[in-house]
Amino acid sequence: MNALTHRRIDVLLTRYAESHQHRVNELIHCVCVPAIVLALLGLCWALSPLLAAGLVLASLAYYVTLSPPFALGMLLMAGAMLLVLAGMPPQAVLPASAAIFVVAWIGQFIGHKIEGRKPSFFEDVRFLLIGPLFVLSLLYRRFRIRY
Repeated sequence: MNALTHRRIDVLLTRYAESHQHRVNELIHCVCVPAIVLALLGLCWALSPLLAAGLVLASLAYYVTLSPPFALGMLLMAGAMLLVLAGMPPQAVLPASAAIFVVAWIGQFIGHKIEGRKPSFFEDVRFLLIGPLFVLSLLYRRFRIRY
């Protein structure tokens, strides 16, 4: 990994963290961000499992440019989510995903109300893809995994 790549992910995570300082908001994000990812994959899956897989591959292509260890973590997380979706009754995927999506976004906005700052993606749409890495970074730091 070159210095530019490492620096870019650090800058993005630092900028994202600026609006995620309150412990309650951080905890809400640790639940709601993965739920949103699952829901988004589920909404795509309901249209076509290939669409969901394509979304995973496209996001992984971006994550690899930021940090191979993060890309690996996201591959494992997304793979597990796709397995969950594959195991669900097909008729349940769309309503469950839609419900999770709505509830998780409500949770996100509650967290930002507590934080007193607007969500990062209002400033830069890339932060929709950085949110999962922020949550993963908390896990990586806890287990002393370098990213």
